[in-house]
Amino acid sequence: SNVIAPYRIERVSRLKLSFVCSLLFEHFFLLSLHRASCLEKLGDQTAMIEANLQSRLARSSFDKNCFQNVAEKPHMECEVEMVTPLVSNPGHVCITDENLYFQPLNGYPKHVIQIKLNRVRRIYKRRHCLRPLGLEVFCTENDFCSDIYLKFYNTADRDEIYYYIATFLENHMTEHTAESYMLQWQRGHLSNYQYLLHLNNLADRSCNDLSQYPIFPWVLADYTSAQLDMTNAATFRDLSKPVGALNKERLDRLLARYRGMPEPRFMYGSHYSSPGYVLFYLVRVAPEHMLCLQNGRYDHADRMFNSIGETWKNCLEGATDFKELIPEFYGNDFSFLENKMSLDLGRRQNGSLVCDVVLPPWASDASDFLQRHRTALESQYVSEHLHEWIDLVFGFKQRGSEAVAAHNVFHPLTYEGGIDCDSIEDPDERIAMLTQILEFGQTPTQLFCTPHPQRITPRFHNITRSSSINSPVSELSPVSQSEDSSFEDLTDESRKLAWANMSNLTRVSRCVVRCSYNRALSSCLMLADGKTVACSSWDNNVYFYSVPYGRRQDTLMGHDDAVSEMCWFDDRLYTASWDSTVKVWQCASDGSSSHKRSQCQLLAELEHDTGVNTAGLSPAGTLLVSGCKDGAITIWDTSSYETLQQVHCHAGTIHHAAFSPDSRHILSVGADFCMKVIDVQTGMVISTVKAEEEQRCFCWDGNSALCGGQSGDLLLWDLLSSTVTKRIPAHSGAVTAMWMNDLCSTVITGGEDRQMIFWNLQS
Repeated sequence: SNVIAPYRIERVSRLKLSFVCSLLFEHFFLLSLHRASCLEKLGDQTAMIEANLQSRLARSSFDKNCFQNVAEKPHMECEVEMVTPLVSNPGHVCITDENLYFQPLNGYPKHVIQIKLNRVRRIYKRRHCLRPLGLEVFCTENDFCSDIYLKFYNTADRDEIYYYIATFLENHMTEHTAESYMLQWQRGHLSNYQYLLHLNNLADRSCNDLSQYPIFPWVLADYTSAQLDMTNAATFRDLSKPVGALNKERLDRLLARYRGMPEPRFMYGSHYSSPGYVLFYLVRVAPEHMLCLQNGRYDHADRMFNSIGETWKNCLEGATDFKELIPEFYGNDFSFLENKMSLDLGRRQNGSLVCDVVLPPWASDASDFLQRHRTALESQYVSEHLHEWIDLVFGFKQRGSEAVAAHNVFHPLTYEGGIDCDSIEDPDERIAMLTQILEFGQTPTQLFCTPHPQRITPRFHNITRSSSINSPVSELSPVSQSEDSSFEDLTDESRKLAWANMSNLTRVSRCVVRCSYNRALSSCLMLADGKTVACSSWDNNVYFYSVPYGRRQDTLMGHDDAVSEMCWFDDRLYTASWDSTVKVWQCASDGSSSHKRSQCQLLAELEHDTGVNTAGLSPAGTLLVSGCKDGAITIWDTSSYETLQQVHCHAGTIHHAAFSPDSRHILSVGADFCMKVIDVQTGMVISTVKAEEEQRCFCWDGNSALCGGQSGDLLLWDLLSSTVTKRIPAHSGAVTAMWMNDLCSTVITGGEDRQMIFWNLQS
């Protein structure tokens, strides 16, 4: 009867058990025959209904008298179905230069549904019944319920309307990607709740499709205490494990069965999201859906959603219960927890009526429960571990060997691509397969194929020298609480204020560089003593000059090709070269009045596949990034000189690469016109922006970037929305160099026009 629940077998004698088993076998055998008979009839009925609908649709068309404006110009119309929970309503869609219209054949819920195109904020392509036929339209930014969900009869019609609507959306194609949302979430511009909604949307989850309803995690493990202690890690669920692996004893039993199972093997016989589970939670606000799914009756009273604590306990201990939560548990509408319609949901075995959901002791009422639950979702602990759950549900642990290692393997039919229903010729068999897929549950579309980066949380600072690329959160150094912290906070606020006003950057002065120096310089920097300038040259050498004496002190001949860039930290000099190496030198001064350098000792030689065009250090000097002519970014540990990550992210030479102030991200720009943001810990490219021109150099704060373009202009980029917020005319040739002071209030740029321009922020 479409009920998903554990079957209870009490202790009985061996003879009685044998008798019971024979009865159960006979019962399920007869049930399967009945099911097959029903499916056979259903196939005939479906074929007849489908033929009737297609005939009616072919004979009719959209009534253009429904246009809101006689001047509207129709773009196209076609046959579609409007998808709602458990029902698909056939009709016609028509799109004009002003509106999207849907006219249902039966006139329900109204004669015509109209959506103004200038109100559309988001659109998503959807898979429906495992085929790319769906389109969902939203007129709000954050609501997870759409304004309309349409199923087309062919992908070409769906795509044509999708791209037509997209032309009305500013930056639609670059804004709505998992990468861009990830960067916004990582840097704290999206809450955990908002980010999960976006991921669900991108993974084809919709509140209009109960078989693909949005999924949210259980985040708490304490539903019995009088007070909820969110400072205690034991209060929270282990987000690195699927629900089925949270109880070790149950997991051991499941693994024993899994090892003895023929291929294709699976660990869990039920899914974490299915129509039955969704309606289990929502029966008090959508009773008609459960009645539809349950053949006109509610489920048994003891199997209803009676108590949050009992439901969690059953998810931990039940033999077949592995369900997660739905977004309503973290929203503002608590009506799904209360029986406001006074529904007759039955009486339990203990004699009590099924009414409101029993809440944990720490919640005073339903509103208080949702508020505390939402607070738990946004807590420090969950923010630090939510990426682990994302790996399981939307990420690289969803499938393959990583899923096996994480005990995260479900039935093959729940995965996209598990079966091609269009290849099944027998209509009855195809309908049976689709019915099984739709009722059993579907795994979300996989969004990430590499480990998801961790969120940047306020109490953590730069990555320490000893940390590796797989460092847990505990190895990140805490923010200093020293007496200088107030000064550091003030400096940080000054920087934030400066970047917020970077569009007010104003030219102060300019000068033409006339240099008689007969060697072309690639970069220069002031050493820590404040009295020595190091200059790298395209003639393969590095030259050291004394500022007080105005003369060359020494020459370092350490490369076989041009030295492209240098960086300095403490007593170490890093030189990048087109000879495919970055060399690390320990430089010391003899302390004499002439400040003549006594030695430059080679400590390490970091080899690359091609010439190195740029190099940069993290603020703490613990990490080095190098960018090559082949488009590869390499991240190095400066204490061990080991490669931590290598990412081939550009299609051409990398012009510049630099760490964010918190060392969590790297921004790179290249000859392929692309700007890439890379997560340091995982090596994942989490944002890609295609510019209209090459970006040659930049300074950035982790959210925004001031770039020097090939055109000579300065471009202020909002990396979270992938948009240029200000274009500032600067040089008559490409901007090739940029420097910004520590407070981010002064900028100096240099260009191919042989000019240096000094800039200040207007107050």
